[in-house]
Amino acid sequence: MKIENENIEIKLLLEAMYLKYGYDFKNYSKASIKRRILYRLSRSGLKTISEMQHKILYDKQFFEILIQDFSINVTEMFRDPSFYKSIREKVIPVLKKLPFIKIWHAGCATGEEVYSMAILLKEESLYDKTTIYATDFNEGVIKKAKDGIYPAERLKEYTCNYQKAGGKSSFADYYSAKYDYALINKSLEKNIVFAEHNLVTDWVFGEMNMIMCRNVLIYFNRDLQTRVIHLFRNSLCKDGFLCLGSKESIRFSECSDDFVDFVKKEKIYRKK
Repeated sequence: MKIENENIEIKLLLEAMYLKYGYDFKNYSKASIKRRILYRLSRSGLKTISEMQHKILYDKQFFEILIQDFSINVTEMFRDPSFYKSIREKVIPVLKKLPFIKIWHAGCATGEEVYSMAILLKEESLYDKTTIYATDFNEGVIKKAKDGIYPAERLKEYTCNYQKAGGKSSFADYYSAKYDYALINKSLEKNIVFAEHNLVTDWVFGEMNMIMCRNVLIYFNRDLQTRVIHLFRNSLCKDGFLCLGSKESIRFSECSDDFVDFVKKEKIYRKK
């Protein structure tokens, strides 16, 4: 009975968030959303999810804290180095034939993977003819991405990833260390456009040559995954590339026949 009541309270909380603020989390993975709500409840001093619902309706600051909990911010520079190596070796030769390149990084979180792509493009002499659109629904993480400031304690891990991804220089060339933080070189921001975009409620995003949305769809239920894959298909130009995470796929969707496996192991698809 307790679990049943809890699930009803969660449903009502999500509906309240949508009606009050326009954020729609109703088609996110139930397990993921429940875990995040209970995490915030345990730290809020509130006793029930119903109390939390009342608080988000009348306290916008608390709502913004909860939104931070819902945001998917698990990321790192050159995350899954073999993926970036495949981009460098397989996709870049195709992109080099284009007069200009448009890349959409959907669900960019705090920007580490956006800057990773910028570094790769710079090393392949493609950065100057590329525009990267980096989007997320969370205004707070977009600001962090723009700032490009990351903990120095992660630099060793990032350097290792960069080297495994086929880096052609020294990773230290792309940041300046200061106290306990590293600041990404401003030259890497020149062709990056940071913007708010919600994959759940917003629609087509230009005509892209490549879309990266890695390890985001796993937090959505099947219906929302299908909708977002439609969005990506309609936002890609012919022969454009769609890059998903290792546990994600388009093969269950109605759009499956619109794509071929380009690098199957790395979940890099190409639109027909």
